[in-house]
Amino acid sequence: MSHPQPSPSPRRRSVLRGSLAVPAALAVPSLSGAAPALALSGRPRAEWGVQAGDVTAHAGLVWVRSDRPARMIVETSATESFRNPTRWKGPLLGPDTDFTGTTRLRGLPAGEQIHYRVLLADPDDPRRTGKPVTGTFRTSPKGRREGVRFLWSGDIAGQGWGINPDRGGWRVFDEMRRRDPDFFLCSGDNIYADGPILPSVTLPDGSVWRNVTTEEKSKVAETLAEFRGAFRYNLLDENLRRFNAQVPSIVQWDDHEVRNNWYPGQILTDARYTEKNVDVLAGRSLRAFGEYYPVSTLPPGDEDGRVYRVIRHGALLDVFVLDMRSYRNANSPGRQPDDTTGILGARQLSWLKRELSRSRATWKVIASDMPLGLVVPDGSTNFEAVAQGDPGAPLGRELQIAELLRHIKHRKVTGTVWLTADVHYTSAQHYDPSRAAFKDFAPFWEFVSGPLAAGGFQALKLDGTFGPEQRFVKAPNRANTSPAETPQYFGEVDIDGDSGELTVRLRQEGGGVLFTKVLQPGRVGQA
Repeated sequence: MSHPQPSPSPRRRSVLRGSLAVPAALAVPSLSGAAPALALSGRPRAEWGVQAGDVTAHAGLVWVRSDRPARMIVETSATESFRNPTRWKGPLLGPDTDFTGTTRLRGLPAGEQIHYRVLLADPDDPRRTGKPVTGTFRTSPKGRREGVRFLWSGDIAGQGWGINPDRGGWRVFDEMRRRDPDFFLCSGDNIYADGPILPSVTLPDGSVWRNVTTEEKSKVAETLAEFRGAFRYNLLDENLRRFNAQVPSIVQWDDHEVRNNWYPGQILTDARYTEKNVDVLAGRSLRAFGEYYPVSTLPPGDEDGRVYRVIRHGALLDVFVLDMRSYRNANSPGRQPDDTTGILGARQLSWLKRELSRSRATWKVIASDMPLGLVVPDGSTNFEAVAQGDPGAPLGRELQIAELLRHIKHRKVTGTVWLTADVHYTSAQHYDPSRAAFKDFAPFWEFVSGPLAAGGFQALKLDGTFGPEQRFVKAPNRANTSPAETPQYFGEVDIDGDSGELTVRLRQEGGGVLFTKVLQPGRVGQA
């Protein structure tokens, strides 16, 4: 299916021509050793690139990792020349944070391209700084005139499919970078802490898939150092580092940041683990997650330590980032007639209802790390997501979702769109009470995309409780097809600044648009 491609604005074109050349500091880092040495000659270096995250109209976060103890300094400018820059003094980077750090930028101009560079200074001699590493991002506009474009996907380095140098690494990130979005929403499974990456895998046709490997990724992650190494593995890919330097992120997490299908309180029987308490593993992973991604609600920015949050992107868009992992009850057959914990927990559900009601944005994207109506099993009798295969009245975790959907309808919250990944294929579902066992909600759409760098899996069955109808699906016909066999997927959302129309495109690696849906602002029930 062919569709006209939106063109970057003149300002965006100038960014693509100029500031995004890969700096010398982004050469592939050494694969030996998890932590930098504490005493090195020369000046501090930032070989792992830079990232920006949770960017709004007037604020954003910038991340870096040093190769030794250093003071993080960020300079921002309206131009690539960095004439008259604004300087931000960041934290001291040391072993307590695996030599990573994040600096919060405030008071930025709305709707502008911000050029930034990160310098690392010797803590004992601030005049000794390493070569600056540059990046750029665009702050959210105050009004709606300029429109919004963003991408989403998830599922990175899964099922043993790592960075393959024969394929040029994760080329999909370069393809996404060239779409020049305002931001990227990563819908979870940023790493596969439970998935070791071996040097090679033999494919069904007899050819060999080769992986870049590291010591930390040779086994399941249990220690803090191993979780840090799993997050650091992704940054070995040059395509991803280039992407991070241009595209700010909104990152959420899901199960594979810890292990497959985990839930709080779980005690493992997996023989690969010496640490059996999943809460201990989750705590270590969350610490590493906060060290390696710029997330505004994690320490040091927010002592509450939440992954769930709302990122406001001007008058057109609010993104509600959910955490369907940290507060859920145990995976079960899901037939409970009363369930106040559900998949979100009571506190998060209350927060989501309140913030949706307060939102004045034209579109409210609900970034869900798991799909609603797809039946995701956990073993032979339990279920991992919301749906449990019973098409009748809501039971188990469906009760929380029914409460949320009822709230959206009765509070007249318009413009909700659900985006997710997790299932390793791409699809579009329309939910309508006329087809549903539960009737008290307004119709809505859910779009699924991914993986970005993981195995492909077959399409799952639909649960009829909320009346889903699958309007599009593309999935392989067997489990764990390699990225060499089946395309990787990402989604694109364009919101037009004049009309307010929201266009979703489901894309596959290589540039093809598989499915397109245009939604009108202020309306519900759009089939």
